[in-house]
Amino acid sequence: MSPNLLKILLVAVMVGVVFVILRGLINMVRGGTPERSNEFMRWRVFLQFIAIAIVLLALWLGQWGN
Repeated sequence: MSPNLLKILLVAVMVGVVFVILRGLINMVRGGTPERSNEFMRWRVFLQFIAIAIVLLALWLGQWGN
């Protein structure tokens, strides 16, 4: 897997995290339902897990490249 692809994936996931956080804040400010806020929180945690996994994969692949 190329380093550029990992960078693109990581940036995409991080943009997704920011988007979900903003949507959650908008929902909270507008007085949305708590269930919807929980759904945004679950998506945020999931996307952050994916971001951490990509970083770990990049670090692991970097070790084998040397």
